[in-house]
Amino acid sequence: MITSVAHTAVCVPDVAAAVQWYGSVLGLRVLSPPYRMSGAQIERDMGELVPSPVVVTAAIVGLDGDSDRVVEVIEYPEAPASGSEGARSIADHGLSHVGLVCDDVVATRQDLEARGVEFLTAGIAEIAGLKTAWFRDPWGVVFILMEKTRDDRPYWRQLP
Repeated sequence: MITSVAHTAVCVPDVAAAVQWYGSVLGLRVLSPPYRMSGAQIERDMGELVPSPVVVTAAIVGLDGDSDRVVEVIEYPEAPASGSEGARSIADHGLSHVGLVCDDVVATRQDLEARGVEFLTAGIAEIAGLKTAWFRDPWGVVFILMEKTRDDRPYWRQLP
């Protein structure tokens, strides 16, 4: 049986640059620094998913004490990307967005805008007991900032 959600993986063209961005802009901490995997074990793990030779460079970023809820930043340096240019729509099938909980969505948005982050929504919305704002990282991954009105409940259970 599945017991928890472990991570969300974000594929990027340069893990080192992405780790720097996620740290300096979003304030995520490097929990496992970039490492490179190649050889028989990774071939057995991903050989049917990625063209041979399978080479993966990955790092884990997140927040202290958040256990398995992390972002894996991953690069496949030997595998070509699909070549599809342009930003994906959140309505496209597949990964839609990554949710980030913050204490103050207005202040967090202002801080991220000062760091050059471009938001996808004009202001702050209030929906389902949350204040929200949407942005995209430099690699096209969409994020939603969420401020809870009730700290004693999970983000998805904010309404009475």
